[in-house]
Amino acid sequence: MSLDPALRSRIESILGANRVVLFMKGQPTMPQCGFSAKAVGALSDLGVEFAHVNVLADNEIREGIKAYGDWPTIPQLYIDGELIGGSDIILQMAASGELSSVLGLPAPDRTPPSITVTPAAVEMLKGALADAPGAALQLSIDARFQPDFQLAPFDANAIAAESNGLRVQFDLASARRAEGITIDWVDDIRGKGLAIDNPNAPKAVQELDPRDADDQARAGAVTLVDVRPADERAIAAVSAPFRSFDGDGRVQLEALPKDTPLAFLCHRGGRSMQAAEQFRALGFTRVYNVTGGIDAWSQSVDNGVPRY
Repeated sequence: MSLDPALRSRIESILGANRVVLFMKGQPTMPQCGFSAKAVGALSDLGVEFAHVNVLADNEIREGIKAYGDWPTIPQLYIDGELIGGSDIILQMAASGELSSVLGLPAPDRTPPSITVTPAAVEMLKGALADAPGAALQLSIDARFQPDFQLAPFDANAIAAESNGLRVQFDLASARRAEGITIDWVDDIRGKGLAIDNPNAPKAVQELDPRDADDQARAGAVTLVDVRPADERAIAAVSAPFRSFDGDGRVQLEALPKDTPLAFLCHRGGRSMQAAEQFRALGFTRVYNVTGGIDAWSQSVDNGVPRY
């Protein structure tokens, strides 16, 4: 595919204006493919600032960047105008420390995490290993602290921890998230299988009664965020102080300290719960969903707020 000179100039302008650029599907806060999510996670784990281009919003760039770097897939990472590669290469370089070196960052901490694997879990996991000669147990923990156990090729250079004679491999980011975890095998009301207790995981989104949300928002004890668009807020809005996602509102909220109490509000609680989970995944530790949304607010706090 030949590249139109005007499009080449656009791409070069983007690369020239930003040292680190990720061409991806979606936004860093809402990736729209798993590979883009992994690339964002690797860069975020290193704490590096990067520009992004959502190729789903610009089909010309989506096809043009493939021709520009002669790389057929998305995402693509560029550093100092040079193509680094796609998701797999980004993850490999992050795990080895090479990506930190390219970015001029300190070498990553490869200290193995301290883990506890109970005897019951050891028995079950060793049984799985016995059926896969040459394999190793690999535990990945994503940015949402969701664990994923897999059998993977044994890697003598991987970050690995041992408990009760069982070895577990980790990638760089997962090793940090795994510090202090307990891996158990359960057969109870929770079901039958592995259960991982991770003390590093953010607390689950908590429900907040509309009356409490009103009191706390007026006292400045919580930041109330109405996730509805402006046209819905024009129909019905609370009188307590609140913020929204209008303009760069979401970006400003994401930049707040991670221990900022945030209470999300929508019509009946569905969209606000989704937003709350997204902020929890970003590392916010005090996240609430206003139960029943503004519909419940109208009934229990201020019946002057219209219902719709």
